[in-house]
Amino acid sequence: MIVIETISDLTAQIAEAKSKGLTVGFVPTMGALHQGHLHLVQKAAAAADLVVVSIFVNPTQFNNPDDLLKYPKTLEADCALLENHADLVFAPATTEMYTRVESKKWDFGRLTSSLEGHFRPGHFDGVCTIVQKLLTIVQPDWAFFGKKDFQQLAVIQALVRAEGMPVSIVPCDTIREPDGLAMSSRNMRLNHQQRQDALLISRTLHLLHDHKDDCNIEQLLDLGKNAFTPASGLSLEYMAIVDALTFEPVEDKAAHPHAVILIAAFVGDIRLIDNIELKWADTLAKKTA
Repeated sequence: MIVIETISDLTAQIAEAKSKGLTVGFVPTMGALHQGHLHLVQKAAAAADLVVVSIFVNPTQFNNPDDLLKYPKTLEADCALLENHADLVFAPATTEMYTRVESKKWDFGRLTSSLEGHFRPGHFDGVCTIVQKLLTIVQPDWAFFGKKDFQQLAVIQALVRAEGMPVSIVPCDTIREPDGLAMSSRNMRLNHQQRQDALLISRTLHLLHDHKDDCNIEQLLDLGKNAFTPASGLSLEYMAIVDALTFEPVEDKAAHPHAVILIAAFVGDIRLIDNIELKWADTLAKKTA
């Protein structure tokens, strides 16, 4: 495994690999890696000849400066985890990626304006800016993204379509701890009590999934929101059920056979997100048969 800090060195390595007919799989990360990231890397290794992982804490996607300062940076541990799994690790300085730390403006309708886009102004501008830069530099055949950031995944798919970029975006399932908590770099900031409180997020999602066929949309949302009491230790920022492709709010199940429930909540000052997909087409088909 080779750790690279400059764009020129990275592109030289990739050009050499491509001259030999090798395919490239890419996993962009912000570091603080865990087994969920490793799952993406292993998916890339199964698909491609050369696996590239980027580790870059992108300043333009943080709408809260304190969140950027507190974001964990663990490059040495990250490289140790990637040993024997990745071929190239790209760990550039901010000055290598930006001459000026600013992002372009991107508009993909509700994909960028709702939920994360609403509560984190400018977030998706930063995400799209850095992903476009990285995909242009790496020129991968496949790029792997986790479904835990479901809205981000949808935005990146829209970005690739809009820019006509020759890369296949591969969605990968959320990896969870044995107790159900979605793996996240932010989890390492949780103390013991916060870690226990955070389980409410995944438990609520699974509760709503279990009741998806016997409740209407309003009832599902009420059931979920009622779980976030003042005693729960969590502050709910949003809970929404939207179409998995358009992010339009779901009111009629028949009009949106593939939906997703998304939750963002604060545990202390730590913001966590999670989601679960809903498919009720089979149930609707049985009712109309």
